[in-house]
Amino acid sequence: MQKKIIELFTDGGCRGNPGMGAWGACLRLAGQEKVLWGFVPETTNNRMELTAALRGLEALKRPSVVRVVSDSRYLRDGMTQWLAGWQRRGWRTAGGDAVKNQDIWESLAAMAARHEIQWEWVRGHSGHIENERVDALLNLVMDRYAAGRQVQEGEGWL
Repeated sequence: MQKKIIELFTDGGCRGNPGMGAWGACLRLAGQEKVLWGFVPETTNNRMELTAALRGLEALKRPSVVRVVSDSRYLRDGMTQWLAGWQRRGWRTAGGDAVKNQDIWESLAAMAARHEIQWEWVRGHSGHIENERVDALLNLVMDRYAAGRQVQEGEGWL
């Protein structure tokens, strides 16, 4: 029997870097979709990219086969190429510097270890439908904050 693959589309962004930021994620399985979003008043683009993936994986109730699709090479390369070396070197880069965003990387690594994950990069703003949707979602969240509305983390079914 073939395993069902959960698709997780993620994006994070900021207005100013650092600046106000938001993240969006869309989980899809068997034609059903669940969207997640959040806002941080002062953050960086990279933190939001990582947070989108982390929150998406945290939403999964059991170990799963997951295809994570992101326009962040930082996320994809971090999880597929750099993470093992950072851990081996005590969270230091190959150049000896402290790894930025270590707190989120550690949480993301722990969450990812529960699942079988394929990390996929797509070019942002290139017409990839799901990437455009999560980008629009995070921009809506930032627009609401900029308009003076209360913004919190949230989720909903489509």
